[in-house]
Parts: sequence; C-alpha cells; structure tokens
Amino acid sequence: MLQRGADVRGATDAPLAPLEWPAQETPCFPIRDIVLTGAGSDRFRFILQDLIAGPDPAIGRCLGAKGVDVAAERAQRALVAHGYVTTRLLVQPQSFDAGRLVLSVVPGRLRASRFADGTSARATAINAVPARPGDILNLRDIEQALENFKRVPSVESEIVIEPAVAPDESDLVIAWQQSNPLRLNASLDDSGTRATGRYQGSVTVSYDHWWTLNDLFYVTYTHDLGGGVPGIRGTNGKTVHYSLPWGRWLLGFTASHSNYHQNVAGPFEIFTYSGSSDNADLTLSRVLHRDARGKTSLSLKAWARRSDNFINDAEVEPQRRATGGWALGLAHRQAFNHATLDLQIEHRRGTAAFNARPAPEEEFAEGTSRLRVTSFDASLQVPWRLADRRGRYQLSLRGQWNGTPLAAPDRFAIGGRYTVRGFDGETSLSADRGLLMRNEFAVAIGDTAHEAYVGIDYGQVSGPSAEWLAGDHLAGAVLGIRGGAGVLAYDVFVGRPISRPAAFRPTPVVAGFSLSASF
Repeated sequence: MLQRGADVRGATDAPLAPLEWPAQETPCFPIRDIVLTGAGSDRFRFILQDLIAGPDPAIGRCLGAKGVDVAAERAQRALVAHGYVTTRLLVQPQSFDAGRLVLSVVPGRLRASRFADGTSARATAINAVPARPGDILNLRDIEQALENFKRVPSVESEIVIEPAVAPDESDLVIAWQQSNPLRLNASLDDSGTRATGRYQGSVTVSYDHWWTLNDLFYVTYTHDLGGGVPGIRGTNGKTVHYSLPWGRWLLGFTASHSNYHQNVAGPFEIFTYSGSSDNADLTLSRVLHRDARGKTSLSLKAWARRSDNFINDAEVEPQRRATGGWALGLAHRQAFNHATLDLQIEHRRGTAAFNARPAPEEEFAEGTSRLRVTSFDASLQVPWRLADRRGRYQLSLRGQWNGTPLAAPDRFAIGGRYTVRGFDGETSLSADRGLLMRNEFAVAIGDTAHEAYVGIDYGQVSGPSAEWLAGDHLAGAVLGIRGGAGVLAYDVFVGRPISRPAAFRPTPVVAGFSLSASF
C-alpha cells in the first residue's frame, strides 16, 4: 500500500471479574437514589446507568461501607471503559438517612502535550493531538494522536501519561522517532492487457512528514514493459498524492494522468489509436466516533474525471468525456475478539462542476454525466490457529446500485484478478448494478512470512445495460502463494473459471504474478 492507514486501539485486557454486592451488611442503608456531583458531572452521567437501571442495580439495595465501595468501583470502571483513565470518582462523607448515595467526579485534565527529551525538532504535535490543554483527558484522543503520527510509514511513536504538578492534571509525553523520510517502491506485474502491454512496471517515490505536519506525499510513475500482441502499443501514467491530518480531520488530494496507444493495421494503412484520461479528487474526512473496539468516519469528496480518444492524432470528439461532482461516504471499523470488520458506503453524484459535459450515451438514455450511484464495501478478516498451524480467512463484499443510467466508465465490472479471479481480465461483464463476493482462506507456511491461499469468487451484474450481455454472472477459483523477505514482496497465483456464460470464452487457466521492492 502506498498510504498506510494506522489503526490504533486501546489495550483489550481480559475482562475484570464482576463486582458482587456484599450480603447482609450491618449497618446498611436502603438506597433509593444515586446522584453525581462535581465539575462537568453532566457529561459523566452514563456511569450511573448500570447502578440505577442495570441488570444488578444498586437502587433498592441496602448498602453498607463495602457496598458503597462496590458501587463506586463499578462507576470508576465505567469511566475507564469510556476512555476517562485519569478521571477519579470519590465518595465524600455523607448521610444516607434520605436513601441517597452521592458520588463525586473529579475530571482529569490535560496540562500539556510535550515530546520526550532528545526528540527531533521536526516532530510536530499541534495537528496530531486532538486534545488541548485544559481538556478532560480521554484515551480516545491518545489513540487518535497515535494514528496521526503512525500514518507516516517512517515514523514510530508512543505516548505515555505522566502526572503534572497540579492534582488532577496530566501531561502527554510523546516518544517520536523517524527513519529515512525518503522511500522508494518499485513493482512489476502482469496485470495489463494484451492490447496495450501485459507487463506493467511502476516506481513510487514518497517523502514522509515533508512539511513537519505528519503529512504524506508520493508520486508514482507507471509504464508498460511489453508483452501481449506484437506491434507498437503501450501505456503510461502518473499519480501524485498529498494528505495531512488535523486532529480528527484528514484532508487528502490525489490526481492522476494516464495515456495509451496502439497501432492497428487497416486495409490500406496503419491506424494509431490513442487516448488519455485525467482524474482528481479532494477528500475531507472526520472521525465521528471511536471507542475501544471501533471507529466511525464521515467523508466528503469533490471529484473530476475527463478522457479523450484519438485516431491518428485526430480527436474522436463524440468519445470525449468530462464529468465531476461530489461523493459522501461513511466508514466503520469494528474489532471483535478475533476478527475485524470494515464497512464502507458511498453515494456519488455527478453535477455540472469542473466543466462537465453531457455523456455521449445521453442521446440514447444509456448514461449521463449527472449520475447517481451508491456503492458499498465490506470486509471481514478472521485469524485462526489450529495446533501449530495459523492462518486467516477473509470475506470481501462489494456492491453497486444506480439511480440513473450509467455510462461505461461508471458501471460495475467483473472478471479479472481484482474482481472475480480465475479470469484474465481481457473480457469482462459490465452493467449498471452488481455484486461481488470474494472468499479467501490462507495458511501460513511454517513460521515464515509466506502463506499459501485458495480463493473462490462470485460476481453478478444486473440492470437495463445487462440485457444485451452474454450472461450476468461469473465464478472463479484461485490458488497462490504470497509473502516477503527483506525488501521484497511477491504474489504468484493460478486460477480458472468455475461458472461462466456459454458465449464467454476466457482463458482456461490463468496465471499471474506481482513483485515489489521497498527501500
């Protein structure tokens, strides 16, 4: 991955033993009400829920000194579970004659965030730590800060809470270390097409923490390396990306440009078909909620796309495309005891922005630049261990639903290594709507960084644009080995179709590979 999305969660220690109410205390006082006092006590009222209306409440019990301690400890555990690790709960001297238990909360606040002695002057915390001096300290803010630091691949960071001079105040002491900020990645694979070059190579140059804002920057150049049908043909492309966080916010910009060309022999001359495409998007996202096991984010994106095609340097104007608009997305990650679930949904709209022009298909009501399309992605990863064997299972789901007829670039396509494996990608099924399911079962090879895997995929397309297709579904299987050693990483696989339309003529057996080296 070119951009690493760090995922930091608080420690999930084994559950504490439940606190039982003592039996038959003497003396004891019937508790009919529980009150929370102290600065900012309104935000902490959730800690009373278990004591008042939980399955084993304090209300209605006759509590003595030990029972009051149990009630206070239960409330303290609720504080810690919600991330308030430096906020304390006290039981002040009081009379229980009225049947009221009064708990006092003392918020733990942040005095300052500072770097450990000897930290490089390039380290920056202002846009990484969402909490400010004077804020009530919460573990979720520390997790967010660590994600902002560690999203830069060349950075390692830890945060320690230390008591300050004043009571009920703490400092965040940040250990921050960066290796070489300049990174290089080179890759080679055979994911191209026979028409423009089977073998594809790319080089990515990244510079981490460029402006000392925990920012990411990279540029990628791709080019075909031959293979496929003989003749003059090829592809190349360039991508640039920049992103930086600010507390719970993340702003990112990505732009790309690509070209293709191929010579085709006609009856009397050789024709050169060529084309180019440009894509750009600006995305602003924010973490809406996070707890010890999950987080939810909202994103808003502005996007633009254009493409042109030529024959012998003369533009085929009816094929010119220019679209743009916005997209609203919601993402959630949830960790279970031994599994991780990722969910994403996005609604994309095409508008008249960025000099958009009507799609060529609009004349026949088969597509529009004012598109409305909703897509979703879901991924479940489950690691497993059986005796001395370890591995993982991954289920991936992807789907798309359209609110308007869609032009070819916006349709849902299946068939190839990135969708339904077992097909070479030279021919695919594409329509307005679709559903894709990928299953993969992997087994580690000993204690090495290599694994063998088997996968079974299924995809289906539908909608008005699917009426003229040879079929509406594909299924395929794949068997492969992937892993890495040092700076090298690889993936080698073979696959074959399981189910396909009768008129669909794929390659009986598909083989593929990808190699990469990171420095």
